[in-house]
Amino acid sequence: MKIILVVGARPNFMKMAPILYEIKKYPDRIHPLLVHTGQHYDKNMSDLFFDDLGLPKPDIFLGVGSGSHAQQTAKIMEKFEVILLENKPDLVLVVGDVNSTLACALTAVKLHIKVAHVEAGLRSFDRRMPEEINRLLTDAISDYLFLTEASAVKNLEKEGVAQDKMFFVGNVMIDSLLQNLDKAKQSTILSQLQLEKQSYALLTLHRAENVDNRSAMQEILDALMEISKKIQLVFPIHPRTKNKLEEFGLLPKNFKITDPLGYWDFLHLMSQAKFVLTDSGGIQEETTILQIPCLTLRENTERPVTAEKGTNTIVGTNKEKILSHALEVLERKKSQTQIPDLWDGHAARRIVEILLNLI
Repeated sequence: MKIILVVGARPNFMKMAPILYEIKKYPDRIHPLLVHTGQHYDKNMSDLFFDDLGLPKPDIFLGVGSGSHAQQTAKIMEKFEVILLENKPDLVLVVGDVNSTLACALTAVKLHIKVAHVEAGLRSFDRRMPEEINRLLTDAISDYLFLTEASAVKNLEKEGVAQDKMFFVGNVMIDSLLQNLDKAKQSTILSQLQLEKQSYALLTLHRAENVDNRSAMQEILDALMEISKKIQLVFPIHPRTKNKLEEFGLLPKNFKITDPLGYWDFLHLMSQAKFVLTDSGGIQEETTILQIPCLTLRENTERPVTAEKGTNTIVGTNKEKILSHALEVLERKKSQTQIPDLWDGHAARRIVEILLNLI
């Protein structure tokens, strides 16, 4: 069985690493080809994660780079079609909800090649998010859907997806986290940044609805400036976010700003934070496992189990709401929460066993 595994952006790397590790246990049954579209392509956004996660050098690098959603999707489809025609795989496996996910799934389906989507069924119900469109369309055309939480099952059932396409397997992001936690503990990032455990809050921002909108960004930053008077904010900044903040004249001076970090450094920084402020989906999941309070700077989440069972609180983008929740977390002692079903570090094994049985 020849499988093409697609990665494109940083969240994909954490999801693909444990799957590729499991596939390599079956060299006589599966021949994997790792394709990197180059959606995230610089050293900080890509190379560091490949190194930390032990991912091999991609078999094929498409090098599409940045561009508008239409430009990026079109470039990926055009280049990926050539790869499919040359290699004739039995299956294309895509993960997550980035442009590479949809572009490669759509290209494969039109060539009558089966597609598996890992992390299927998640919904924010906000179609202003480009990721939501990618999720909906990828799920609609995929042959096999691997689900991380119970809400995904309900979402797909409402959309009329056949039961025999759905497989509730757990969360491969958590596989990566658990596999790398001990290695992350060896990170020296705290001493490099002159930080003590629990003495800081970790911040990430990258969603277009936040960083592309000056008024929304101003509202969030007003809250963050107040929070920074109570606790040090550490901000590993996405290149696009940095460009936007500089364009708006809003780049904060009193935050501890760093370049994007490697996986081990970021994981260690997150695990030792007092709390996390983010608009990322994956970080909502990781903080749930790490038992670190997470304040999500969005009006919704496609990962509701993190708020129902985990440490996540959806605080939106209103200054007063963000501030009140942050102040409450600052006074709170660390509390134990539930771990969602099948977030046990074995999701990738389940996925590969199912593929071996199906194909």
